[in-house]
Amino acid sequence: MAIAVAATLATLYLGGCALVFFAQRGLVFPAPAEQATAPSWFEAQRLPGGSLYLWSNAGDGPVVVYFHGNAEQAADTAWLAQAWRARGVSFAAVEYPGYPGASGRPSEQSLVATGIEAVTHLIETKGIPRERLVVSGQSVGTGVAMALAAKGYGARLILLSPYTSLPDVAAPLYRWLPMRSLVRDRFDSLSIADAVHQPTLIVHGTADEVIPFELGKRLAHAITDARLVAVEGAGHNDLWEHSQTRAVLDFVGR
Repeated sequence: MAIAVAATLATLYLGGCALVFFAQRGLVFPAPAEQATAPSWFEAQRLPGGSLYLWSNAGDGPVVVYFHGNAEQAADTAWLAQAWRARGVSFAAVEYPGYPGASGRPSEQSLVATGIEAVTHLIETKGIPRERLVVSGQSVGTGVAMALAAKGYGARLILLSPYTSLPDVAAPLYRWLPMRSLVRDRFDSLSIADAVHQPTLIVHGTADEVIPFELGKRLAHAITDARLVAVEGAGHNDLWEHSQTRAVLDFVGR
């Protein structure tokens, strides 16, 4: 009987591991079901690969290339585009493959490839000099922003609620599973931190319940030219409600 119980428990455990392995992208990339309507001044730019970015042109100042959180979509960033637009900063919100309005399937590889495609489109098609580009990401989007910055894209880098890697985020949440082996899209930002040389601003809430503040702090210490802004009492989803976070807008500046 003991052997039978042990075998049953082992089967259930392995089944749980398999379920997490094959279903995890639905958790990591919970794309909204419907496409949000963007303001008319937020222009959709279709990329050759089937994805898109929403574009707000504010003249010849800096250009922020933004990678949103996993449960958002590009149109949700219209308020942020407007805030930077008022400061003479252009804004491009890159949509993820498989999200509303974009073809393909989301994964680490496809998100980074789309990010590179969007930046290349801005440089080659819109004629924007590389030195005007500011790469930015929030939550899961920080992994994409880090990957681009490590490849030399962007004169500056902004990371909102970043992580060292997705396995570092998942392991404490699912302690009974070997998450460090199961996570498929790793976004290992810490491992490429030494390749990031751009001036970097990291903003992280001290009460973040999804991505612990300590992960953002570790990443900030690993990037050569990084400044960490700790937003006291801010969680994961209310970061922009705190006045300290508005320093992000001034970091870009004309």
